[in-house]
Amino acid sequence: MVSIPNVTLNDGAWFPELGLGTYNLRGEDGVAAIVAAIGSGYRLLDTAVNYENEAEVGEAVRSSGIDRDELLVTSKIPGRDHGYDEAIASVERSLETLGLERIDLQLIHWPNPSVGKWLDTWKGMIAARERGLVRSIGVSNFTEPMLARLIDETGVTPAVNQVELHPYFPQAALRAFHVEHGIRTESWSPLARRTELLSEQIVIDVASAHGVTPTQAVLRWHTQLGSTPIPKSASPERQVENAGVFGFTLTDAEVAAISGLERGRLWDGDPDTHEEM
Repeated sequence: MVSIPNVTLNDGAWFPELGLGTYNLRGEDGVAAIVAAIGSGYRLLDTAVNYENEAEVGEAVRSSGIDRDELLVTSKIPGRDHGYDEAIASVERSLETLGLERIDLQLIHWPNPSVGKWLDTWKGMIAARERGLVRSIGVSNFTEPMLARLIDETGVTPAVNQVELHPYFPQAALRAFHVEHGIRTESWSPLARRTELLSEQIVIDVASAHGVTPTQAVLRWHTQLGSTPIPKSASPERQVENAGVFGFTLTDAEVAAISGLERGRLWDGDPDTHEEM
């Protein structure tokens, strides 16, 4: 079993430094993969309404044999559920689908600025937290101005902002904003899927210097930046590899060299224009 350290969020809740992405983990095989990850030491499970696998995540939690309070389940409100009342109803539906009494971290999946309801959605999530439906609340794919508006207009700072983050898109300015406001950064697509990232010479060289795989070198880069990566894998062996990154430390120069691969956002996911319902 691997040991994944925790950090403390701005609301006092614990939060792992690495978690499991569950996108496309569905059906019996999906449940088995998630149960295997829990058995290997994962405690953060990331799902969403739009992943269409909340039921599988809930089943894995119940089947894992691990005390519920030792697991942290994340879900996300889709764009079609934006609005104050709609957000609360979305959380209630997620709880029913998950078969759980609470969601540990609830996020707004995308801001969908053309709809213009993300602030009302946030207020609904605050109410859901006050009702005990969720423990922590945060956002996903929010920009610095969006975060500032949430904080200024509600007085409630998101605990987490889950964003596209990898060596090709390190998001230094956004991460600095997060640190300033006590927001935990979480990285989706931490390995820049479907790219040549793991074949980059600097990544190979850093991995070789520490006797680890290129995947492990990149995931360690994330954790040393102060971000929680959530790599997805259905393979128990790969899950263990992905989580086994806390036994070595990259030098500042190595972190900087990997960050030097920056070339920008890889997919059509600009929060100011992207719409996902």
